[in-house]
Amino acid sequence: MAKELYKLPPLKFGYVDLEPYISEEQLRIHHDKHHQGYVNNTNSILQMMEKARKDGTDFDYKAVSKALSFNLGGHVLHDFFWWELTPAEKASKEPVGELAEAIKEDFGSFERFKKEFSQVAGSVEGSGWAALTFCDDTKRLGIMQIEKHNVNLIPHFPILLVVDVWEHAYYLDYKNERGKFIDAFWNILDWEELDKYFKKLQ
Repeated sequence: MAKELYKLPPLKFGYVDLEPYISEEQLRIHHDKHHQGYVNNTNSILQMMEKARKDGTDFDYKAVSKALSFNLGGHVLHDFFWWELTPAEKASKEPVGELAEAIKEDFGSFERFKKEFSQVAGSVEGSGWAALTFCDDTKRLGIMQIEKHNVNLIPHFPILLVVDVWEHAYYLDYKNERGKFIDAFWNILDWEELDKYFKKLQ
C-alpha cells in the first residue's frame, strides 16, 4: 500500500493580508519556495529510503537521518508558523482565555513573556526559531530556542507558538534587522486559535 507524502499546507489568508508586517513578495518566497523545498526534500528522502529497503540496498544512514530531521523539522515548524498568523485587523494584541492566564502565572505578565520570547528569538545563533512550549508533567509554559530546525529541541514538549528567525523569513522586508521583524510578528498572531489549541493540550 502506497504511503502518503507530505504536502505544503495552504495559507488561511491571502498573500497580501499580512501587510505591512510581512509583504506579499516575502510571504510568497517564504511559503511557496522555502517551505515547499522542505516538503520536497522530505518526500524525496522518504522515497529513497523506501526504495532502498525494497531493493535491499544500503544508504548513508547518518547523513540521511540528519537530512530527514532537518527537512521534516522545517516542514513541521513552518506548519505552526502559518497556522498561528492572521491579518492584523483580526489579531488581538494580547493573549486571551486560559493561555493568557497561564502566561500571566508563569511569566508574571504578557509584557514579561513578550520580552523574554523576543530576546530568545533575537539571540538565536545563525538560523533558527523561538518556541513557546508546554510541559504536561509540570503544567508549566517555557521558551525553547531551536537552532536550524532540529537542534536544541526538548523532546516531548508540545509547541504552542513559534517565530521563524531564519533570514529567509524577513530579509526582503527588514534586511538584517531581525529585531524589527520580531516586533512586527506580535501584530499578526491569532491568539484565539492559540488559546483553543492550548486548551486541548491540558
